[in-house]
Amino acid sequence: MLDKTLKTTLCKLAHATAMHMGSSCEVVIHDLTDENAADHSIIYIENGHVTGRKIGDGASNVVLEQLSLSAKNDTKKDQIGYFARTLDRKLIKCSTVYIKDENEKVIAIFSINQDISALTLASNVISEIVSPLDTTTERIIPDVNELLDELIWQSVDLVGKPVSMMNKDDKIKAIQYLNDKGAMLITKSGDKISNFFGISKFSLYSYIDTKQEEKDND
Repeated sequence: MLDKTLKTTLCKLAHATAMHMGSSCEVVIHDLTDENAADHSIIYIENGHVTGRKIGDGASNVVLEQLSLSAKNDTKKDQIGYFARTLDRKLIKCSTVYIKDENEKVIAIFSINQDISALTLASNVISEIVSPLDTTTERIIPDVNELLDELIWQSVDLVGKPVSMMNKDDKIKAIQYLNDKGAMLITKSGDKISNFFGISKFSLYSYIDTKQEEKDND
């Protein structure tokens, strides 16, 4: 039988953990000191509906394994965050802590079993909603002038060289990109774009017309 003080402490921890995590979290204390522990190891349980167990029920696989190891004076390391399934196919995230005495013998097991079935379903739905159909990441910029600056730099990235090294065809490509993106719809964008590329407004609009003529001929 477990020491009374230790048992009280473990039970308080179990209750606090269950209260903190909610009704989907089962917390179990197994007493391994009894010679018949394999048959009725559970001395405390909160939210037993998760696995359908109660006080006085027998050992789980983890407990049986430890009882077998104890017979050989061996022990396992604590296991944190592994998965298991109940008979009714609930997905459970488990953590198992081995409580030892002063001789390093395992005398109890403190288990946390969180039913994550609903969370997994919700995660799948959320993942489907938030996953883009393409990998393009669009920035949302509230200020239209900042948006114009962003589009201009995107056009430069598209060409792949600084403005000082661009020839006429490069500038036509960049300006057509801006036109396709709707940059020309922004008030006074023509002045800013022509100044940025070092061309006149006449050239700016002629570059747009040049590309439009090519599209019409295609």
